[in-house]
Amino acid sequence: MTKHGRRNEFHKQVESREKRKLKARREPPFGAMDGMGLFGVVGWAVAVPTIVGIFLGVWIDLTWPGPRSWALMLMVLGLATGCASAWCWLTRQRNRIVRERDDES
Repeated sequence: MTKHGRRNEFHKQVESREKRKLKARREPPFGAMDGMGLFGVVGWAVAVPTIVGIFLGVWIDLTWPGPRSWALMLMVLGLATGCASAWCWLTRQRNRIVRERDDES
């Protein structure tokens, strides 16, 4: 690589770092409470479908008794749905962060 090419690469790196610094100063820092909020969103995304499945299953079991437990089956279905929902949400958030980082470069 020539001296001129190394200089251009160095300028690009400095420019990229400077843009990240300026953006970090404009935006509020990601603190502990933000992390707790993230855990809360994921937790609710899993808990709500699971609880809905349990209540619906108990209602079905009480209304139409049978040899199978609808509460258990719908709880597992709700848990799987909640986990898939949380996974999709986290993947979207990660992709957004990566896209923003790539746009800065």
